[in-house]
Amino acid sequence: MLALCPSGSRWGGSRWGSSQRLAIRAVVAAVAVLLVGCSGGQQARGPGGSPIRSSTASASASGSPATLAAYYHQQLDWHSCSDGFQCASLLVPIDYSHPAQGRFSLPVVRLPATGSAHRVGSVVLNPGGPGGSGIEFARQARNVLSAAVRARFDAVGFDPRGVGGSRPAIRCMTGAQLDRYFETDETPSRPAEMSTLFSASKFFARACKRRAGPLLPYVGTVNAARDMDILRSALSDAKLTYLGKSYGTYLGAYYAQLFPHRVRALVLDGAVDPAQTAIAQNIVQAEGFEVALGAFAVNCLRRTDCPLGSHSSATAGVAKIQDLLNRTDRTPLANDLGDGQPANQALVTEGIAAALYSKTYWPLLRRALQDAFAGDGTLLVQFANALMERRTDGTYTNLAEANMAINCVDRPWPHSLSIWRSAAATATRAAPQFGASIMWGSLPCAFWPVRGAPVPRMRARGAAPILVVGTTRDPATPYRWAQALARDLSAGVLLGWNGDGHTAYKSGSSCVDSKVDRYLIDSTAPKSGTICPAWGVARGSRVRPDSPRPRPGLAAPRADVAWGLARARPAANAQPVHSVARRPKTAVPP
Repeated sequence: MLALCPSGSRWGGSRWGSSQRLAIRAVVAAVAVLLVGCSGGQQARGPGGSPIRSSTASASASGSPATLAAYYHQQLDWHSCSDGFQCASLLVPIDYSHPAQGRFSLPVVRLPATGSAHRVGSVVLNPGGPGGSGIEFARQARNVLSAAVRARFDAVGFDPRGVGGSRPAIRCMTGAQLDRYFETDETPSRPAEMSTLFSASKFFARACKRRAGPLLPYVGTVNAARDMDILRSALSDAKLTYLGKSYGTYLGAYYAQLFPHRVRALVLDGAVDPAQTAIAQNIVQAEGFEVALGAFAVNCLRRTDCPLGSHSSATAGVAKIQDLLNRTDRTPLANDLGDGQPANQALVTEGIAAALYSKTYWPLLRRALQDAFAGDGTLLVQFANALMERRTDGTYTNLAEANMAINCVDRPWPHSLSIWRSAAATATRAAPQFGASIMWGSLPCAFWPVRGAPVPRMRARGAAPILVVGTTRDPATPYRWAQALARDLSAGVLLGWNGDGHTAYKSGSSCVDSKVDRYLIDSTAPKSGTICPAWGVARGSRVRPDSPRPRPGLAAPRADVAWGLARARPAANAQPVHSVARRPKTAVPP
Protein backbone atom coordinates (compact mmCIF):
# COMPACT_ATOMS: atom_id res chain seq x y z
CA MET A 1 0.00 0.00 0.00
CA LEU A 2 1.28 3.43 -0.89
CA ALA A 3 -0.47 6.15 1.04
CA LEU A 4 -1.36 8.44 -1.83
CA CYS A 5 -3.52 11.48 -2.02
CA PRO A 6 -6.47 11.46 -4.37
CA SER A 7 -7.66 13.97 -6.81
CA GLY A 8 -11.13 15.00 -7.69
CA SER A 9 -11.53 13.82 -11.27
CA ARG A 10 -10.91 10.15 -10.75
CA TRP A 11 -14.43 8.81 -10.42
CA GLY A 12 -15.15 7.46 -13.81
CA GLY A 13 -18.58 6.84 -15.25
CA SER A 14 -20.34 3.70 -14.06
CA ARG A 15 -23.78 2.20 -13.80
CA TRP A 16 -24.96 4.44 -10.93
CA GLY A 17 -28.06 6.59 -11.34
CA SER A 18 -27.65 10.34 -11.75
CA SER A 19 -28.11 11.21 -8.08
CA GLN A 20 -25.71 8.45 -7.08
CA ARG A 21 -23.17 9.63 -9.62
CA LEU A 22 -23.35 13.16 -8.20
CA ALA A 23 -22.81 11.84 -4.69
CA ILE A 24 -19.88 9.73 -5.85
CA ARG A 25 -18.31 12.67 -7.67
CA ALA A 26 -18.66 14.79 -4.56
CA VAL A 27 -17.00 12.15 -2.44
CA VAL A 28 -14.22 11.58 -4.87
CA ALA A 29 -13.56 15.26 -5.22
CA ALA A 30 -13.37 15.41 -1.46
CA VAL A 31 -11.19 12.34 -1.26
CA ALA A 32 -8.88 13.86 -3.78
CA VAL A 33 -8.29 17.12 -2.01
CA LEU A 34 -8.55 15.47 1.32
CA LEU A 35 -6.14 12.71 0.74
CA VAL A 36 -3.56 15.31 0.11
CA GLY A 37 -4.67 17.59 -2.63
CA CYS A 38 -1.84 16.81 -4.93
CA SER A 39 -1.10 18.48 -8.20
CA GLY A 40 0.01 16.54 -11.19
CA GLY A 41 3.17 16.57 -13.14
CA GLN A 42 2.04 19.11 -15.70
CA GLN A 43 2.91 22.77 -15.67
CA ALA A 44 2.12 24.31 -12.32
CA ARG A 45 -1.09 26.30 -12.41
CA GLY A 46 -2.74 28.69 -10.05
CA PRO A 47 -6.37 28.59 -8.97
CA GLY A 48 -8.57 28.79 -12.01
CA GLY A 49 -5.99 27.12 -14.22
CA SER A 50 -3.71 29.99 -15.16
CA PRO A 51 -0.02 29.06 -15.46
CA ILE A 52 2.35 30.12 -12.69
CA ARG A 53 5.12 32.38 -13.97
CA SER A 54 8.64 32.28 -12.69
CA SER A 55 9.63 34.78 -10.04
CA THR A 56 12.46 37.22 -10.24
CA ALA A 57 15.20 36.93 -7.67
CA SER A 58 18.05 39.19 -6.74
CA ALA A 59 21.08 37.13 -7.56
CA SER A 60 23.93 36.75 -9.94
CA ALA A 61 24.27 38.42 -13.31
CA SER A 62 22.32 35.60 -14.91
CA GLY A 63 19.31 36.47 -12.76
CA SER A 64 19.54 33.31 -10.68
CA PRO A 65 20.86 33.15 -7.10
CA ALA A 66 24.45 31.97 -6.79
CA THR A 67 24.86 32.25 -3.01
CA LEU A 68 22.69 31.26 -0.07
CA ALA A 69 22.35 34.93 0.85
CA ALA A 70 21.01 35.67 -2.62
CA TYR A 71 18.36 32.97 -2.26
CA TYR A 72 17.28 34.58 1.00
CA HIS A 73 17.00 37.99 -0.66
CA GLN A 74 14.61 36.91 -3.42
CA GLN A 75 11.68 39.16 -4.25
CA LEU A 76 8.64 37.12 -5.27
CA ASP A 77 7.01 38.39 -8.45
CA TRP A 78 3.32 37.96 -7.57
CA HIS A 79 0.66 38.01 -10.27
CA SER A 80 -3.06 37.36 -10.19
CA CYS A 81 -4.06 33.79 -10.96
CA SER A 82 -7.86 34.04 -10.56
CA ASP A 83 -10.38 33.65 -7.76
CA GLY A 84 -8.52 36.14 -5.60
CA PHE A 85 -5.27 34.15 -5.54
CA GLN A 86 -1.79 35.35 -6.45
CA CYS A 87 1.00 33.15 -7.81
CA ALA A 88 4.78 33.27 -8.02
CA SER A 89 7.82 31.01 -8.08
CA LEU A 90 10.54 30.54 -5.48
CA LEU A 91 14.09 29.44 -6.31
CA VAL A 92 15.94 27.14 -3.88
CA PRO A 93 19.30 25.40 -4.31
CA ILE A 94 19.29 21.72 -5.20
CA ASP A 95 22.30 21.20 -2.93
CA TYR A 96 22.61 23.58 0.01
CA SER A 97 26.33 22.89 0.28
CA HIS A 98 26.79 24.09 -3.32
CA PRO A 99 24.05 26.71 -3.83
CA ALA A 100 25.35 27.85 -7.22
CA GLN A 101 25.15 24.38 -8.76
CA GLY A 102 21.55 23.99 -9.85
CA ARG A 103 18.20 24.97 -8.40
CA PHE A 104 14.58 23.99 -8.01
CA SER A 105 11.83 26.39 -9.00
CA LEU A 106 8.91 25.91 -6.63
CA PRO A 107 5.41 27.23 -7.40
CA VAL A 108 3.91 29.38 -4.65
CA VAL A 109 0.31 30.58 -4.25
CA ARG A 110 -1.29 32.91 -1.73
CA LEU A 111 -4.76 34.13 -0.82
CA PRO A 112 -4.36 37.58 0.75
CA ALA A 113 -5.80 38.19 4.21
CA THR A 114 -9.35 39.47 4.18
CA GLY A 115 -8.76 41.98 6.97
CA SER A 116 -5.71 44.01 6.02
CA ALA A 117 -6.06 46.30 9.02
CA HIS A 118 -5.46 43.40 11.40
CA ARG A 119 -3.06 41.39 9.24
CA VAL A 120 -0.44 39.46 11.23
CA GLY A 121 1.52 37.90 8.36
CA SER A 122 1.39 34.67 6.34
CA VAL A 123 0.40 31.17 7.37
CA VAL A 124 2.18 28.53 5.29
CA LEU A 125 0.16 25.37 4.59
CA ASN A 126 1.29 21.81 3.86
CA PRO A 127 -1.20 18.95 3.31
CA GLY A 128 1.06 15.98 3.93
CA GLY A 129 2.21 13.12 1.80
CA PRO A 130 5.06 13.31 1.40
CA GLY A 131 4.28 14.23 -2.14
CA GLY A 132 1.16 16.31 -1.48
CA SER A 133 0.77 19.56 -3.36
CA GLY A 134 0.74 22.65 -1.18
CA ILE A 135 -0.61 24.56 -4.19
CA GLU A 136 -3.74 22.43 -4.39
CA PHE A 137 -4.14 22.51 -0.61
CA ALA A 138 -3.85 26.30 -0.46
CA ARG A 139 -6.47 26.59 -3.20
CA GLN A 140 -8.85 25.21 -0.57
CA ALA A 141 -7.83 27.88 1.95
CA ARG A 142 -11.37 29.16 2.35
CA ASN A 143 -12.28 25.72 3.72
CA VAL A 144 -8.95 24.72 5.27
CA LEU A 145 -8.76 27.81 7.53
CA SER A 146 -11.37 29.59 9.60
CA ALA A 147 -12.62 33.03 8.64
CA ALA A 148 -10.92 34.47 11.73
CA VAL A 149 -7.53 33.13 10.65
CA ARG A 150 -8.00 34.20 7.03
CA ALA A 151 -8.81 37.73 8.21
CA ARG A 152 -5.36 38.04 9.76
CA PHE A 153 -3.11 35.90 7.58
CA ASP A 154 -2.29 35.46 3.92
CA ALA A 155 -2.80 31.75 3.22
CA VAL A 156 0.30 30.47 1.40
CA GLY A 157 1.02 27.12 -0.19
CA PHE A 158 3.95 25.76 -2.18
CA ASP A 159 4.87 22.52 -3.89
CA PRO A 160 7.93 21.09 -2.12
CA ARG A 161 11.04 20.19 -4.11
CA GLY A 162 10.41 17.31 -6.49
CA VAL A 163 6.63 17.45 -5.97
CA GLY A 164 3.82 18.46 -8.35
CA GLY A 165 4.65 21.73 -10.09
CA SER A 166 8.24 21.79 -8.81
CA ARG A 167 10.77 22.12 -11.62
CA PRO A 168 12.40 19.69 -11.85
CA ALA A 169 9.97 17.10 -10.39
CA ILE A 170 10.39 13.42 -9.58
CA ARG A 171 9.12 11.24 -12.43
CA CYS A 172 9.96 7.56 -12.72
CA MET A 173 7.32 5.47 -14.50
CA THR A 174 4.52 5.61 -17.03
CA GLY A 175 0.88 5.23 -16.08
CA ALA A 176 0.82 1.64 -17.33
CA GLN A 177 3.91 0.80 -15.26
CA LEU A 178 2.35 2.35 -12.15
CA ASP A 179 -0.82 0.36 -12.80
CA ARG A 180 1.18 -2.86 -12.79
CA TYR A 181 2.98 -1.82 -9.62
CA PHE A 182 -0.19 -0.99 -7.69
CA GLU A 183 -1.87 -4.19 -8.87
CA THR A 184 0.96 -6.36 -7.53
CA ASP A 185 -0.02 -8.79 -4.77
CA GLU A 186 1.12 -7.30 -1.45
CA THR A 187 0.35 -10.40 0.60
CA PRO A 188 2.73 -12.92 -1.00
CA SER A 189 1.99 -16.46 0.17
CA ARG A 190 3.78 -18.38 -2.58
CA PRO A 191 7.32 -18.14 -4.01
CA ALA A 192 6.02 -16.93 -7.36
CA GLU A 193 4.12 -14.08 -5.69
CA MET A 194 7.19 -13.11 -3.67
CA SER A 195 9.29 -13.10 -6.82
CA THR A 196 6.78 -10.84 -8.59
CA LEU A 197 6.69 -8.46 -5.64
CA PHE A 198 10.48 -8.26 -5.53
CA SER A 199 10.68 -7.64 -9.27
CA ALA A 200 8.07 -4.86 -9.10
CA SER A 201 9.83 -3.19 -6.16
CA LYS A 202 13.24 -3.37 -7.83
CA PHE A 203 11.75 -1.98 -11.04
CA PHE A 204 10.33 1.01 -9.15
CA ALA A 205 13.71 1.81 -7.56
CA ARG A 206 15.65 1.32 -10.80
CA ALA A 207 13.17 3.42 -12.79
CA CYS A 208 13.64 6.31 -10.36
CA LYS A 209 17.42 5.94 -10.55
CA ARG A 210 17.27 5.97 -14.34
CA ARG A 211 14.91 8.93 -14.77
CA ALA A 212 15.46 11.01 -11.62
CA GLY A 213 18.74 9.75 -10.19
CA PRO A 214 20.58 13.09 -9.84
CA LEU A 215 17.67 14.54 -7.81
CA LEU A 216 17.13 11.64 -5.41
CA PRO A 217 19.78 12.61 -2.79
CA TYR A 218 18.26 16.09 -2.42
CA VAL A 219 14.49 15.58 -2.03
CA GLY A 220 14.48 14.68 1.68
CA THR A 221 12.55 16.57 4.32
CA VAL A 222 15.64 18.25 5.75
CA ASN A 223 16.08 20.17 2.49
CA ALA A 224 12.35 20.93 2.20
CA ALA A 225 12.51 22.47 5.68
CA ARG A 226 15.38 24.69 4.56
CA ASP A 227 13.34 25.69 1.53
CA MET A 228 10.53 26.73 3.84
CA ASP A 229 12.84 29.15 5.62
CA ILE A 230 13.77 30.75 2.31
CA LEU A 231 10.04 31.04 1.62
CA ARG A 232 9.50 32.66 5.03
CA SER A 233 12.14 35.24 4.17
CA ALA A 234 10.66 35.87 0.72
CA LEU A 235 7.27 36.46 2.38
CA SER A 236 8.93 39.12 4.61
CA ASP A 237 7.90 37.30 7.79
CA ALA A 238 10.39 37.51 10.66
CA LYS A 239 9.08 34.21 12.05
CA LEU A 240 7.12 31.31 10.57
CA THR A 241 3.42 30.64 11.14
CA TYR A 242 2.53 27.21 9.80
CA LEU A 243 -0.25 24.62 9.55
CA GLY A 244 1.00 21.15 8.60
CA LYS A 245 -1.22 18.10 8.27
CA SER A 246 -0.06 14.48 8.43
CA TYR A 247 3.46 14.27 6.95
CA GLY A 248 3.34 18.07 7.06
CA THR A 249 3.85 17.70 10.81
CA TYR A 250 7.21 16.04 10.15
CA LEU A 251 8.18 18.89 7.84
CA GLY A 252 7.12 21.42 10.47
CA ALA A 253 8.98 19.63 13.26
CA TYR A 254 12.11 19.50 11.11
CA TYR A 255 11.82 23.22 10.49
CA ALA A 256 11.58 23.85 14.23
CA GLN A 257 14.64 21.68 14.83
CA LEU A 258 16.70 23.60 12.26
CA PHE A 259 15.34 27.10 12.98
CA PRO A 260 13.89 27.09 16.52
CA HIS A 261 14.21 30.86 17.00
CA ARG A 262 12.26 31.54 13.79
CA VAL A 263 9.13 29.76 15.01
CA ARG A 264 6.13 31.98 15.69
CA ALA A 265 3.34 29.37 15.73
CA LEU A 266 3.35 25.83 14.29
CA VAL A 267 0.22 23.66 14.23
CA LEU A 268 1.17 20.04 13.63
CA ASP A 269 -2.13 18.21 13.02
CA GLY A 270 -2.17 14.43 12.59
CA ALA A 271 1.34 14.11 13.92
CA VAL A 272 4.03 11.73 12.75
CA ASP A 273 6.50 10.46 15.37
CA PRO A 274 9.97 11.21 13.92
CA ALA A 275 11.73 9.05 16.52
CA GLN A 276 10.35 5.73 15.25
CA THR A 277 12.19 3.55 12.79
CA ALA A 278 10.71 3.08 9.33
CA ILE A 279 9.65 -0.50 10.10
CA ALA A 280 8.04 0.53 13.39
CA GLN A 281 6.15 3.31 11.66
CA ASN A 282 4.70 0.88 9.15
CA ILE A 283 3.51 -1.44 11.91
CA VAL A 284 1.96 1.39 13.87
CA GLN A 285 0.27 2.70 10.75
CA ALA A 286 -1.22 -0.69 10.03
CA GLU A 287 -2.54 -0.84 13.58
CA GLY A 288 -4.09 2.57 13.13
CA PHE A 289 -6.01 1.46 10.06
CA GLU A 290 -7.08 -1.66 11.93
CA VAL A 291 -8.54 0.51 14.72
CA ALA A 292 -10.34 2.67 12.16
CA LEU A 293 -11.78 -0.43 10.45
CA GLY A 294 -13.08 -1.67 13.79
CA ALA A 295 -14.66 1.74 14.49
CA PHE A 296 -16.31 1.63 11.05
CA ALA A 297 -17.68 -1.85 11.77
CA VAL A 298 -19.15 -0.77 15.12
CA ASN A 299 -20.80 2.23 13.46
CA CYS A 300 -22.04 0.18 10.51
CA LEU A 301 -23.75 -2.45 12.66
CA ARG A 302 -25.97 0.23 14.21
CA ARG A 303 -27.53 0.89 10.80
CA THR A 304 -30.15 -0.96 8.81
CA ASP A 305 -28.17 -0.68 5.58
CA CYS A 306 -25.01 -2.28 7.02
CA PRO A 307 -23.61 -4.90 4.63
CA LEU A 308 -21.73 -6.58 7.49
CA GLY A 309 -24.95 -8.09 8.88
CA SER A 310 -27.49 -6.59 11.25
CA HIS A 311 -27.00 -9.12 14.07
CA SER A 312 -23.29 -9.78 13.88
CA SER A 313 -20.55 -8.43 16.14
CA ALA A 314 -17.86 -5.99 15.06
CA THR A 315 -15.37 -8.87 15.12
CA ALA A 316 -17.61 -10.89 12.81
CA GLY A 317 -18.06 -7.87 10.54
CA VAL A 318 -14.31 -7.39 10.18
CA ALA A 319 -13.97 -11.13 9.54
CA LYS A 320 -16.45 -10.77 6.68
CA ILE A 321 -14.26 -8.06 5.17
CA GLN A 322 -11.23 -10.31 5.58
CA ASP A 323 -13.09 -13.09 3.74
CA LEU A 324 -13.68 -10.61 0.91
CA LEU A 325 -9.97 -9.78 0.77
CA ASN A 326 -9.11 -13.48 0.73
CA ARG A 327 -11.52 -14.04 -2.12
CA THR A 328 -10.11 -11.18 -4.19
CA ASP A 329 -6.62 -12.60 -3.64
CA ARG A 330 -7.79 -15.60 -5.67
CA THR A 331 -10.26 -14.03 -8.10
CA PRO A 332 -10.72 -10.30 -8.80
CA LEU A 333 -14.16 -8.75 -8.51
CA ALA A 334 -15.89 -7.16 -11.48
CA ASN A 335 -14.83 -3.63 -12.41
CA ASP A 336 -17.05 -1.80 -14.89
CA LEU A 337 -14.79 1.23 -15.33
CA GLY A 338 -13.59 -0.29 -18.59
CA ASP A 339 -9.95 0.58 -17.95
CA GLY A 340 -8.54 -2.92 -17.49
CA GLN A 341 -7.77 -2.53 -13.78
CA PRO A 342 -8.42 -5.72 -11.83
CA ALA A 343 -10.47 -5.33 -8.65
CA ASN A 344 -8.00 -7.64 -6.92
CA GLN A 345 -6.89 -7.78 -3.31
CA ALA A 346 -4.30 -5.02 -3.72
CA LEU A 347 -6.74 -2.43 -5.12
CA VAL A 348 -9.66 -3.53 -2.92
CA THR A 349 -7.49 -3.15 0.21
CA GLU A 350 -6.35 0.25 -1.08
CA GLY A 351 -9.94 1.32 -1.64
CA ILE A 352 -11.04 0.33 1.86
CA ALA A 353 -8.07 2.17 3.37
CA ALA A 354 -8.90 5.31 1.38
CA ALA A 355 -12.47 5.30 2.70
CA LEU A 356 -11.22 5.12 6.29
CA TYR A 357 -9.48 8.49 6.09
CA SER A 358 -12.68 10.31 7.00
CA LYS A 359 -15.83 9.23 8.81
CA THR A 360 -17.80 11.15 6.22
CA TYR A 361 -16.79 8.53 3.65
CA TRP A 362 -18.35 5.73 5.65
CA PRO A 363 -21.79 5.86 3.98
CA LEU A 364 -20.14 5.32 0.61
CA LEU A 365 -17.90 2.62 2.06
CA ARG A 366 -21.01 0.76 3.18
CA ARG A 367 -22.30 0.96 -0.38
CA ALA A 368 -18.94 -0.10 -1.81
CA LEU A 369 -18.77 -3.15 0.46
CA GLN A 370 -22.35 -4.09 -0.33
CA ASP A 371 -21.44 -4.09 -4.03
CA ALA A 372 -18.19 -5.94 -3.37
CA PHE A 373 -19.93 -8.72 -1.43
CA ALA A 374 -22.17 -9.05 -4.50
CA GLY A 375 -19.13 -9.32 -6.78
CA ASP A 376 -18.71 -5.72 -7.98
CA GLY A 377 -15.50 -3.94 -6.94
CA THR A 378 -15.94 -0.83 -9.11
CA LEU A 379 -16.48 1.66 -6.31
CA LEU A 380 -13.56 0.34 -4.25
CA VAL A 381 -11.29 0.66 -7.29
CA GLN A 382 -12.47 4.25 -7.67
CA PHE A 383 -11.56 4.93 -4.06
CA ALA A 384 -8.13 3.38 -4.64
CA ASN A 385 -7.59 5.48 -7.77
CA ALA A 386 -8.51 8.64 -5.88
CA LEU A 387 -6.02 7.82 -3.15
CA MET A 388 -3.26 7.08 -5.64
CA GLU A 389 -4.03 10.12 -7.83
CA ARG A 390 -4.79 8.09 -10.93
CA ARG A 391 -6.58 10.05 -13.60
CA THR A 392 -9.40 8.66 -15.71
CA ASP A 393 -7.08 8.55 -18.73
CA GLY A 394 -4.73 6.14 -16.92
CA THR A 395 -2.02 8.69 -16.10
CA TYR A 396 -0.97 9.67 -12.58
CA THR A 397 0.24 12.77 -10.83
CA ASN A 398 3.76 12.34 -9.44
CA LEU A 399 2.48 11.80 -5.89
CA ALA A 400 3.43 8.11 -5.75
CA GLU A 401 6.92 8.67 -7.10
CA ALA A 402 7.65 11.73 -4.96
CA ASN A 403 6.22 9.95 -1.94
CA MET A 404 8.49 6.98 -2.40
CA ALA A 405 11.55 9.10 -3.17
CA ILE A 406 11.14 11.24 -0.06
CA ASN A 407 10.28 8.39 2.28
CA CYS A 408 13.20 6.27 1.11
CA VAL A 409 15.78 8.98 1.83
CA ASP A 410 14.23 10.30 5.04
CA ARG A 411 15.33 7.33 7.17
CA PRO A 412 17.25 4.05 6.91
CA TRP A 413 15.57 0.92 5.53
CA PRO A 414 16.73 -2.70 5.86
CA HIS A 415 18.13 -4.55 2.87
CA SER A 416 17.95 -8.12 4.13
CA LEU A 417 15.01 -10.21 2.90
CA SER A 418 14.86 -12.03 6.22
CA ILE A 419 14.29 -8.72 8.04
CA TRP A 420 11.48 -7.82 5.67
CA ARG A 421 9.84 -11.24 6.07
CA SER A 422 9.99 -10.92 9.84
CA ALA A 423 8.63 -7.36 9.75
CA ALA A 424 5.77 -8.38 7.47
CA ALA A 425 4.89 -11.27 9.78
CA THR A 426 4.91 -8.95 12.79
CA ALA A 427 2.77 -6.40 10.97
CA THR A 428 0.28 -9.10 9.94
CA ARG A 429 -0.12 -10.28 13.52
CA ALA A 430 -0.63 -6.70 14.70
CA ALA A 431 -3.00 -5.76 11.86
CA PRO A 432 -4.38 -8.75 9.92
CA GLN A 433 -6.20 -6.69 7.28
CA PHE A 434 -3.51 -4.09 6.52
CA GLY A 435 -0.18 -5.16 8.02
CA ALA A 436 1.34 -7.14 5.16
CA SER A 437 0.34 -4.73 2.40
CA ILE A 438 1.64 -1.68 4.27
CA MET A 439 4.94 -3.36 5.09
CA TRP A 440 5.62 -4.87 1.67
CA GLY A 441 4.52 -1.64 0.01
CA SER A 442 7.71 -0.05 1.32
CA LEU A 443 9.96 -2.65 -0.32
CA PRO A 444 11.31 -0.36 -3.09
CA CYS A 445 13.27 1.41 -0.34
CA ALA A 446 15.30 -1.78 0.15
CA PHE A 447 16.66 -1.27 -3.38
CA TRP A 448 16.81 2.53 -3.36
CA PRO A 449 19.97 3.97 -4.94
CA VAL A 450 20.38 6.57 -2.15
CA ARG A 451 21.05 5.67 1.47
CA GLY A 452 18.42 6.85 3.94
CA ALA A 453 19.29 9.51 6.52
CA PRO A 454 19.62 8.63 10.22
CA VAL A 455 16.50 8.83 12.36
CA PRO A 456 16.44 12.45 13.60
CA ARG A 457 16.03 13.64 17.18
CA MET A 458 13.48 16.45 17.21
CA ARG A 459 13.83 18.74 20.21
CA ALA A 460 13.63 22.28 18.78
CA ARG A 461 15.17 23.77 21.91
CA GLY A 462 14.49 27.49 22.18
CA ALA A 463 11.36 27.44 20.00
CA ALA A 464 8.10 29.10 20.98
CA PRO A 465 5.28 26.71 22.00
CA ILE A 466 4.41 24.27 19.20
CA LEU A 467 0.84 22.90 19.07
CA VAL A 468 0.65 19.16 18.29
CA VAL A 469 -2.87 17.93 17.48
CA GLY A 470 -3.96 14.29 17.47
CA THR A 471 -7.19 12.36 16.87
CA THR A 472 -7.83 9.33 19.09
CA ARG A 473 -8.91 7.01 16.26
CA ASP A 474 -6.88 8.47 13.40
CA PRO A 475 -6.22 5.64 10.89
CA ALA A 476 -3.08 7.13 9.38
CA THR A 477 -1.32 8.92 12.24
CA PRO A 478 -2.38 7.30 15.51
CA TYR A 479 -2.89 9.38 18.59
CA ARG A 480 0.16 8.00 20.34
CA TRP A 481 2.33 9.61 17.66
CA ALA A 482 0.96 13.01 18.64
CA GLN A 483 1.67 12.20 22.28
CA ALA A 484 5.24 11.19 21.43
CA LEU A 485 5.98 14.24 19.28
CA ALA A 486 4.56 16.66 21.85
CA ARG A 487 6.67 14.96 24.51
CA ASP A 488 9.86 15.06 22.44
CA LEU A 489 9.62 18.72 21.43
CA SER A 490 11.00 20.93 24.18
CA ALA A 491 8.05 23.31 23.74
CA GLY A 492 5.47 20.79 22.55
CA VAL A 493 1.82 21.29 23.58
CA LEU A 494 -0.61 18.39 23.04
CA LEU A 495 -4.23 18.90 21.97
CA GLY A 496 -6.33 15.78 21.43
CA TRP A 497 -9.70 15.15 19.81
CA ASN A 498 -11.83 12.15 20.72
CA GLY A 499 -12.83 11.50 17.15
CA ASP A 500 -12.50 9.46 13.96
CA GLY A 501 -10.71 10.16 10.72
CA HIS A 502 -7.38 11.67 9.76
CA THR A 503 -6.49 15.04 11.36
CA ALA A 504 -8.69 17.23 13.55
CA TYR A 505 -8.67 20.93 12.65
CA LYS A 506 -11.72 21.93 10.59
CA SER A 507 -13.18 18.43 10.95
CA GLY A 508 -16.29 19.37 12.88
CA SER A 509 -14.98 20.03 16.40
CA SER A 510 -15.62 23.62 17.52
CA CYS A 511 -13.40 22.84 20.50
CA VAL A 512 -10.39 21.97 18.33
CA ASP A 513 -11.05 24.80 15.87
CA SER A 514 -11.32 27.50 18.52
CA LYS A 515 -8.15 26.43 20.30
CA VAL A 516 -6.15 26.19 17.08
CA ASP A 517 -7.46 29.58 15.92
CA ARG A 518 -6.54 31.27 19.18
CA TYR A 519 -3.05 29.77 19.01
CA LEU A 520 -2.49 30.86 15.42
CA ILE A 521 -3.83 34.38 15.98
CA ASP A 522 -2.59 35.20 19.47
CA SER A 523 0.14 32.57 20.00
CA THR A 524 -1.85 31.41 23.05
CA ALA A 525 -1.61 27.63 23.38
CA PRO A 526 -4.15 25.51 25.29
CA LYS A 527 -3.21 23.50 28.36
CA SER A 528 -1.11 20.57 27.18
CA GLY A 529 -3.03 17.30 27.37
CA THR A 530 -6.45 18.81 26.74
CA ILE A 531 -8.74 16.42 24.85
CA CYS A 532 -11.74 17.82 23.02
CA PRO A 533 -14.86 15.62 23.07
CA ALA A 534 -16.41 14.23 19.93
CA TRP A 535 -18.45 17.43 19.52
CA GLY A 536 -18.48 20.80 21.19
CA VAL A 537 -16.14 22.37 23.69
CA ALA A 538 -13.49 20.70 25.81
CA ARG A 539 -14.57 19.23 29.11
CA GLY A 540 -11.16 18.69 30.56
CA SER A 541 -8.18 16.61 29.68
CA ARG A 542 -9.78 13.16 29.76
CA VAL A 543 -11.59 11.15 27.12
CA ARG A 544 -15.21 10.65 28.15
CA PRO A 545 -15.77 7.23 29.78
CA ASP A 546 -18.47 6.29 27.28
CA SER A 547 -16.24 7.01 24.29
CA PRO A 548 -14.20 4.34 22.47
CA ARG A 549 -10.54 4.54 23.40
CA PRO A 550 -7.58 3.71 21.20
CA ARG A 551 -5.94 0.42 22.04
CA PRO A 552 -2.63 0.90 23.85
CA GLY A 553 0.31 1.21 21.52
CA LEU A 554 -1.61 1.97 18.35
CA ALA A 555 -0.36 4.31 15.72
CA ALA A 556 -0.65 4.74 12.03
CA PRO A 557 1.21 5.06 8.77
CA ARG A 558 3.82 7.57 8.02
CA ALA A 559 2.88 8.53 4.70
CA ASP A 560 1.01 10.15 5.42
CA VAL A 561 -3.46 9.57 2.83
CA ALA A 562 -4.39 12.04 3.42
CA TRP A 563 -12.16 14.20 4.08
CA GLY A 564 -15.91 14.35 3.46
CA LEU A 565 -19.30 13.27 2.24
CA ALA A 566 -21.47 14.57 5.07
CA ARG A 567 -19.22 17.55 5.75
CA ALA A 568 -20.37 20.81 4.27
CA ARG A 569 -16.84 21.54 3.11
CA PRO A 570 -15.22 18.14 2.73
CA ALA A 571 -11.96 19.40 1.32
CA ALA A 572 -11.02 21.27 4.45
CA ASN A 573 -9.67 18.45 6.48
CA ALA A 574 -7.90 15.24 6.54
CA GLN A 575 -4.84 14.93 4.50
CA PRO A 576 -3.49 11.46 4.26
CA VAL A 577 -0.23 10.44 5.66
CA HIS A 578 1.76 8.90 3.00
CA SER A 579 3.71 6.02 4.13
CA VAL A 580 5.93 4.12 1.87
CA ALA A 581 3.44 1.42 1.68
CA ARG A 582 1.82 1.18 -1.65
CA ARG A 583 -0.49 3.99 -0.63
CA PRO A 584 1.35 7.24 -0.88
CA LYS A 585 1.05 8.04 2.70
CA THR A 586 0.25 9.92 4.37
CA ALA A 587 -0.01 11.33 3.45
CA VAL A 588 -0.41 11.83 2.90
CA PRO A 589 -3.08 12.25 1.05
CA PRO A 590 -4.92 10.13 -0.40
